[in-house]
Amino acid sequence: MSEEQPPQEDPKQNPPRNGQPSPPKGPNWRVMVLFSIALGVLVLAYFSTNEPKGKEIDFGQFRRALESEKILLNPMAIPAVYEAGDQAQKAQALKDLKLTADSGLKFVTKDSTTSGQVKGFLDVAEYRDMSDKPKLQRFRVAIDTSLDESFVSDLRDQYTLPLVAVDQLPTSNDAEVATLKQLRKWLAMSEVVSSGEHYLVLFKQANTSDAFLEGVREVYPVKQGVSPDYKPFTVSVNLFAISEAERKLLESARTSAESNTMGFVLMQVLPILLVVGLLFFLFRFQMKNAGKGAMNFGKSKAKLLSMGKGKVTFKDVAGIHEAKEELYEIVDFLKAPKKFEKLGANIPKGVLMVGPPGTGKTLLARAIAGEAEVPFFSISGSDFVEMFVGVGASRVRDMFEQGKKNAPCIVFVDEIDAVGRHRGQGMGGGNDEREQTLNALLVEMDGFDARSGVIIIAATNRPDVLDPALLRPGRFDRQVRVSLPDVIGREQILKVHAKKVKMSADTDLSLVARGTPGFSGAELANLINEAALLAARTGKNEIGIAELEEARDKVRWGRERRSLALSDKEKENTAYHEAGHAILNILCEHTDDLHKVTIIPRGPSLGMAMFLPKEDKFSYRRAELIDQLCVAMGGRVAEEITFGNPTNGAMGDIRQATSIARKMVCEWGMSDDLGMVEYGSDNQAEMFIPGDSKSYSEETARKIDFEIKNLIDSAYDRATQLLTEKKQTLAIVAQALLEYETLNGQQIQDLIEKGYMENPPSEPSPPEPPLAPAEDTVAKVKGEESKDDDEPLAGEVVGAPA
Repeated sequence: MSEEQPPQEDPKQNPPRNGQPSPPKGPNWRVMVLFSIALGVLVLAYFSTNEPKGKEIDFGQFRRALESEKILLNPMAIPAVYEAGDQAQKAQALKDLKLTADSGLKFVTKDSTTSGQVKGFLDVAEYRDMSDKPKLQRFRVAIDTSLDESFVSDLRDQYTLPLVAVDQLPTSNDAEVATLKQLRKWLAMSEVVSSGEHYLVLFKQANTSDAFLEGVREVYPVKQGVSPDYKPFTVSVNLFAISEAERKLLESARTSAESNTMGFVLMQVLPILLVVGLLFFLFRFQMKNAGKGAMNFGKSKAKLLSMGKGKVTFKDVAGIHEAKEELYEIVDFLKAPKKFEKLGANIPKGVLMVGPPGTGKTLLARAIAGEAEVPFFSISGSDFVEMFVGVGASRVRDMFEQGKKNAPCIVFVDEIDAVGRHRGQGMGGGNDEREQTLNALLVEMDGFDARSGVIIIAATNRPDVLDPALLRPGRFDRQVRVSLPDVIGREQILKVHAKKVKMSADTDLSLVARGTPGFSGAELANLINEAALLAARTGKNEIGIAELEEARDKVRWGRERRSLALSDKEKENTAYHEAGHAILNILCEHTDDLHKVTIIPRGPSLGMAMFLPKEDKFSYRRAELIDQLCVAMGGRVAEEITFGNPTNGAMGDIRQATSIARKMVCEWGMSDDLGMVEYGSDNQAEMFIPGDSKSYSEETARKIDFEIKNLIDSAYDRATQLLTEKKQTLAIVAQALLEYETLNGQQIQDLIEKGYMENPPSEPSPPEPPLAPAEDTVAKVKGEESKDDDEPLAGEVVGAPA
């Protein structure tokens, strides 16, 4: 022992002994050893039990034993016990079998109410003489395919089960008629022949759910004088992972945890011991563990999803049938890979889901997670990119390492454009950290050390900014386009969301679907929610067509602003403005039908005229576009003819007309002078380059301006001519709008053709907005302000090739 004291030694803490300072105190190993021994004794006492330990089996073995009736459910129902006379004889019979009166099936739960251990006794005696040749016996089992769908599906997965559709179920005199319970027992005992010339066949009667299974089983001779031989067993079970019948059986056998005094004491003492031990090791190794948190910085943030009750499946996804089919191939491959491998087919390494926002890309990913019985990792593209160089690449590698350990598995990357943007794009090059992350992703997906069994599913609404190396086959082999739903798809989406609300029985969702062209799945879900809120706000017990129509108009154009104080002069100007649009829409030959006209402010507009197509439109003809330009000029022309002093209410009309005319000239080749040439930027990257990025000369630019102005001037002159001829009708329609505020298309038609309305609105100024009939509605907003350029009338989807 050294006599020299360290500089930091405190004599108060270590007082001198016999003139010599005491040594610094270290850990008391005796106390730690005694602590460990005491803790071990308590743990052993906690897990100790007086019951004999049974053989641990898995749930599949338990299910087969249960179906083959080898599980002892009630010891009193054993023939030797049941046939005994008095209670003493029954007790002796149980003792001979090494059983007791409570040796039946038990479901013991401890910490969880949904999981635990099943304890019981299993009869391991063999009653069949397996050495003798079995007798083949044909049998048939009646099945209701609608009630027993899961059982038939399991049979088709396990056996080669042909399905024979017949007009009438055939009869067989030599077949043994059995029940479904007997068939399960034979299957569990492997008595059903499933190979060779004998195999199971499912006969199903057409247009009904009646069917029967026909097959052959092996009947072995029964041994004589064999007594039951019951052995204890245990099996761990989760109530959420078993069938309804098995769940009911275990619930009936549920019992509380066995009494354990030492276990109770341990549960009282263990928290204190854990706190003391935690504090000891925390202070003991505080400095040593100070930097370990930073080591997890480069770990992947991918979350392993576990689907429970509220999981989403493909049944919950509607309106995108083709996308579901392509993605279901991946799920099918993961469930039954041999079906593809025997043909030499390889599953795509990556699938890229592309589509506008709100079309259901993330919902599809959740459906894949619900359908696939494989690990499913979810991560966002922004989770890879950090300000520290190398972190993103490390997270990519760690994500694939996790996927490799759980292969086969699916990794879903949402908003992949956050990490997969084109390398070197923009001024000054790209971000080094993002490019390193992208390089790591490219290598992991298809490099020298390619990860097999890891399928990447990514989603983006910006495929144009992704790096070409990411989109090539071998990385993202397949691009699934999730487009806006058509009228049939919109109806299916509405039906899915209508199940969650109380809908009126006479509500026709097909009419609502026809009235929502261009709506995405998210907008349709919002429509149903807004209709439910409106019905609740007005005190109704169910949602009707009126609430759906008002919700549609609110989602597309905003809520009515009846509180907006407008002068009589402004109302009159708006009425003539909208009347001009409505009259020209009816007079022009190639326009959509007029839906309704209103001068009630809604959203940013003071009034609007709504037009409806008879079907979904994916292209526009030149005559239709010319008529649209004419209708767009109707508001300004009506103001000039009536008042001679136009307002700025035509701002939105002018913007839309200019957009249509420019696309006709520059993109759609509808100019005789400029011909079939696209005049625009032919490289998306040029938007980042300063200066003039035009791909045509100044002379061509002047011709473009001339052609655009010529189209708009022609439409203006045509609108002026038509409205001048119908000036009296213009006044009639405008006065009717001032009186009733909202008119439908048929009422406007009557005013133009007859000068009066056969069915005028019932109330000139109702407290609640009059709701339009359920028709397709593509609206063009007119008034003092305008919506943005995303309206369908702007022609942005006309002839768009891709």
